[in-house]
Amino acid sequence: MGREFSTITRRCERAVVTAYRDLRAHGSDDFAAFGACTTLYRIHHPEASVNEARRLVAEWIDHHIVRRDSAPTPGCACD
Repeated sequence: MGREFSTITRRCERAVVTAYRDLRAHGSDDFAAFGACTTLYRIHHPEASVNEARRLVAEWIDHHIVRRDSAPTPGCACD
């Protein structure tokens, strides 16, 4: 796992960001990687609606992958 992901404290957030990065690195297009990560989030949080999962995954991808921001993100309340 790269240094830029070491500050992510939520396990589900780290899993989503790592999966997205790895899927894209191995040739998956953005839409397929996003869909897989939405499913991954819902495995961690089956209580979440599809819309909630999509919103959080999109926020996390934008925050960590697009903007390369290492500050904490808002999101789910798990550790």
